[in-house]
Amino acid sequence: MPPREPALTDLARLSPIEFRAFLEGKGIRRFYLVYDPERRRVVASHPELESLAELLQHDTRDFDAHEGVFIQVAPETGMLQGAFVHRTCRGQAAGGVRFWTYDTVEDYLRDGLRLGKGMTQKNALAGLWWGGGKGVMARGTGVDGADPAVRRRVYEEYGEFMTSLRGCYVTAEDVGTGPEDMAAIFSRTRFTTCIPESLGGSGNPSAPTALGVVRGMEAALAHLGLGTLEGKTVAVQGLGHVGEPLVEYLHQRQVRRILGSDIDPERERVLRKRFPDLDLDVRAVPRGDCSLFTEPADILSPNATGAVLGERTISGIAARIVCGAANNQLEDPQQDDLRLKERGILYMPDFLVNRMGIVNCADEQFGTVDRDPAFLRHLGDEWENSIYNLSLRVLKEAEATGRTPHRVAVALADQRSLELHPLWGHRGQEIIRSLTAGGWAG
Repeated sequence: MPPREPALTDLARLSPIEFRAFLEGKGIRRFYLVYDPERRRVVASHPELESLAELLQHDTRDFDAHEGVFIQVAPETGMLQGAFVHRTCRGQAAGGVRFWTYDTVEDYLRDGLRLGKGMTQKNALAGLWWGGGKGVMARGTGVDGADPAVRRRVYEEYGEFMTSLRGCYVTAEDVGTGPEDMAAIFSRTRFTTCIPESLGGSGNPSAPTALGVVRGMEAALAHLGLGTLEGKTVAVQGLGHVGEPLVEYLHQRQVRRILGSDIDPERERVLRKRFPDLDLDVRAVPRGDCSLFTEPADILSPNATGAVLGERTISGIAARIVCGAANNQLEDPQQDDLRLKERGILYMPDFLVNRMGIVNCADEQFGTVDRDPAFLRHLGDEWENSIYNLSLRVLKEAEATGRTPHRVAVALADQRSLELHPLWGHRGQEIIRSLTAGGWAG
């Protein structure tokens, strides 16, 4: 007996590899889920995918009138590749491409939706004339990427995917993606930033991101009257591209001790070799492990994946401050900020403090210079919209109004995100309408 074809209501529960097989069985190479503002409905490119449109339509947590979700099965490698465009009033949607593992299609979609919206908020607070979007590739849905040539082809196909979207979304580097991957994307499209310096770009944005998070930590400590980072203990979850330079910056500021966790057991050896004089306690943990949160520390810094601050983990957090680079740290943005406040934990919204990677990418579009003043002003104390000063403004307003810093930051970001680009406001929406009318999906 042949296997039962998934009912429409089952699609979101499929694993990404099962979903890819479903798409191929239906002859669907590309599809979209696009929000129609006039009808206030999510429209699917194919009737077979209507249940996914309904999933977004009725979701009040992660879906926020995202302008378009575009997915393809890569023609050669078979990788499930997506672009999640949230809002383009301020300009092209911009954000990195994540290469990650997902258990279900719903997990994949929700991560893309959250990340895209987070980029809208981050870009708006940073004062960039960019909208918000995110790329997501589902690891394990295509050919094995262990072979460098195969991996390069995966990213070349993502670049070709970017070209097909005509610039409504500009991609960059994110979790699971490195400089060589960005070079492969760049070889197939002009709609990308964060390309290697050898190709005229700004390179890996991880170190700038880490430095911005440090400035957020310093603002939080100043707000609470707790002095500087010197002598403090910081718990760092995730010691990879952002976590490792974060340890370096904390070491430079003479923190007393760093506790760390990572899924890669090699991270302890690498960090101990690099920082032999640092009081460092690092442990290897399985994916999704948040045991580090219960360790006594002054600051907890999540720098791995998102949705780690929820009902299950918040009750055990031992730190007074949470400030990290991971995107979308709140599992439920409508409740978890309140849970943190009830426990007396000061939460620094990720999109408020982790902007420097995308700032680096944005500046790259206009050329690169040494000690770029347009970049450095985000890290200083003079510009009113620097990470430090804007963080203090958000914290002061939250204290005065009784709201959480997350809600104050969201309100400000939403207000700014609706400002029209002085030249190209709504052009992203026009591109999306052209794509849907022109037979992009197939």
